[in-house]
Amino acid sequence: MAGRLKGRATIVTGAASGMGAASAKLFAAEGARVAVVDVNGPGAEAVAAEIRSAGGQAIGIACDLSDEGQVARAIGQIEAAQGPTSALFNHAGGITIKPFLELSVADWDQLMDRNVKSMFLMTRAALPGMIKAGGGSIVCTSSISAVYATPMEVLYVATKGACHMFARGIAVEFRDKNIRCNTVCPGFINTPHGQREMKELQALGVDASEAAIAAQQGRLGQPQDIANAALFLLSDEAAFITGAHLFVDGGFSAV
Repeated sequence: MAGRLKGRATIVTGAASGMGAASAKLFAAEGARVAVVDVNGPGAEAVAAEIRSAGGQAIGIACDLSDEGQVARAIGQIEAAQGPTSALFNHAGGITIKPFLELSVADWDQLMDRNVKSMFLMTRAALPGMIKAGGGSIVCTSSISAVYATPMEVLYVATKGACHMFARGIAVEFRDKNIRCNTVCPGFINTPHGQREMKELQALGVDASEAAIAAQQGRLGQPQDIANAALFLLSDEAAFITGAHLFVDGGFSAV
């Protein structure tokens, strides 16, 4: 069904590559006016330019999403260009893979900023306009790691557990304002992030080979798998879905 986000001012964070870029392109193809936001400004603009060359509407915005001032400026730029946001995909994030006893306070603070504070700041900045416009939909990228722990990923799984409950809390608090908020929870996905995770886990003795992952989820997921799920949750097809966690993991979470 074409046009599921037709005319909607949409933000995708962490959209310079991987799942975020695939989502931005899909949303634009579905009629959204897309703000492609990433700390990698040239990468964000390259994705936006690709969308425009295909006939879509997009702007690229450079922003460190853990910086309150930069987020405020980014929202100002976005709203000036495309009006109040009605769809927000909080996708930006990262991963730290280390034995727990080797984690530093700096490691902890940095990943919490990238994975949790970024969602807090962007959602807080976008919500007033969204509410004023009559409502909207938010999707946050969580992970299978929110509920299934992996050795060497204590910090990462803690951040994703926080993402899970952040989205659920927003859903409950703003339901009466016509705001929906859900999470999409990827399994192992074939992106630079996913390939790095597999490589670093294996270097630390954790079996994260393609064969092991295939046994758990059938195959590596593709960025489009996540983009399709996020599109559904943002669209009116999910109008009665809020506070939910959609696992896109080939059955990893069903075993």
